[in-house]
Amino acid sequence: MIKLKESLGRLISGLLQDQNFDCLSVGVIKFKSHNYFCVEEIRDENCEKDKKIYYDLASLTKPLTLGSFYCQKPDLFKKNKQWELLLNHKGGLPSWGRLDKKSWKRQIMSYMVEPSKTKYSDFSALRLMLEIEKGLNVKFENDLLDFWDEETLFWKNLTQKNYYPRVGHRNGSSIRGVVHDDNAFVIDEFCTHAGMFSTMQGLCRTLINLEKNFSLLEQMKEAFEENQDDNRFLNGWDTVDIGNGKESLAGKGCGPLTFGHLGFTGTSIWIDSKKSVGLIILTNATRDFWYERGSLNHLRKEIGHFIWSHPTLLLNN
Repeated sequence: MIKLKESLGRLISGLLQDQNFDCLSVGVIKFKSHNYFCVEEIRDENCEKDKKIYYDLASLTKPLTLGSFYCQKPDLFKKNKQWELLLNHKGGLPSWGRLDKKSWKRQIMSYMVEPSKTKYSDFSALRLMLEIEKGLNVKFENDLLDFWDEETLFWKNLTQKNYYPRVGHRNGSSIRGVVHDDNAFVIDEFCTHAGMFSTMQGLCRTLINLEKNFSLLEQMKEAFEENQDDNRFLNGWDTVDIGNGKESLAGKGCGPLTFGHLGFTGTSIWIDSKKSVGLIILTNATRDFWYERGSLNHLRKEIGHFIWSHPTLLLNN
């Protein structure tokens, strides 16, 4: 394991040289043994060594909130087709749009929910949160997410004692320790499309908690088996497309039962449910600009290929 971590450390150090960001953390989870290890490369001189590093998870928020809620209470979605459509981005809602703090709930609730082709949608995630809160008479953050590790939290609950990589600029100021997503920033309260922050260690423990308490991997295996319509999103998680010679951003070597999600700030989770191995990559890729993703995607693929291609890691679970 030590040699594996050292090799991974050398890999990410080399890959980071070609990036336009300065913070990179990689976590590997062995779900059968409920163990994990992390490797980090931090080149921001302002980062003090004794501080914990919290990353803006961006759209990883969606599966960590809504996908995790499904994992806890799948029967509710089997009874409510509308919820299932919203969860898997097939409810016909717009992908995105500018929201206003005073009227965002009214706007989100105004859309008709009806079966559609897959359209990845922030609005769909927000609508499902509002429908769940209304249907169960609960507050999502307070009542439905008690499996989160203490180092995985919503951005409004962050404190100044930790370190937050810069992820961009807003109104001439650096975005650091504040959510990058504009709508989440404007809403300024808990929401399910963006806004989660975590350390790498906290995110690994959160996913292990989800597996321990609700059998995440087994539920996803069943979802793959039942996916007769070849849906892209299952139980609120994205899936890989590795057919016709395609190479997923999860990296070469992951199996067809791999699920996960990407985050706009350069974050990703991929879990091969057959191999019971998870890979997390956290970065501040939007530090200076967001529109060039080629080098980031190369990094994602290379790290993924490294993990999936090490049989000692995959077999000794």
